[in-house]
Amino acid sequence: MTSTPSATRPVRPADLGTLVVLAWSGEAPDGSDMPYLLAYSLGDAEGGARTTSAAVREMLTGHGLPVGGDVVDGTSRPSLPVGLLVEAGSAVLSMPNLSAQCVAPPEWLAAVTERGYAYLVFTTRAWPDGAPGRAIEAETLAAFAGDPETLLAAAHVVLPARSLRG
Repeated sequence: MTSTPSATRPVRPADLGTLVVLAWSGEAPDGSDMPYLLAYSLGDAEGGARTTSAAVREMLTGHGLPVGGDVVDGTSRPSLPVGLLVEAGSAVLSMPNLSAQCVAPPEWLAAVTERGYAYLVFTTRAWPDGAPGRAIEAETLAAFAGDPETLLAAAHVVLPARSLRG
């Protein structure tokens, strides 16, 4: 008897490497601040950046988040398996079998409170020369976050912000 392998295999958490989530805000076309989240891997899994890139892509597409495709509007999809909790000055990004937290700057917190959502860019592109605990210069981060290669290799999601206060 033979079996057909399934179209997607479960992603091994170790293949994702060290995941980083950063929060910042910036001016949007409407003139007000937009709260952004950037999620990426340091590419430090066994097998390196290629392994992490493939694992992140599998995880995102497996949860209905197209990489390099249209923006997913989570405000109109309550069943979306990605969530954002904003509490005690932190942003907590959650997906099945994954939770990542970052401290959010005050301007990001104000922007997410005003809008009620944040714009997530979850890229399959691993951080170049990444290593846990290494300091990152703001200019280097801005160059990575704004690089077309980073943006085209990402799922883009508008995530409603939830809090424990209801």
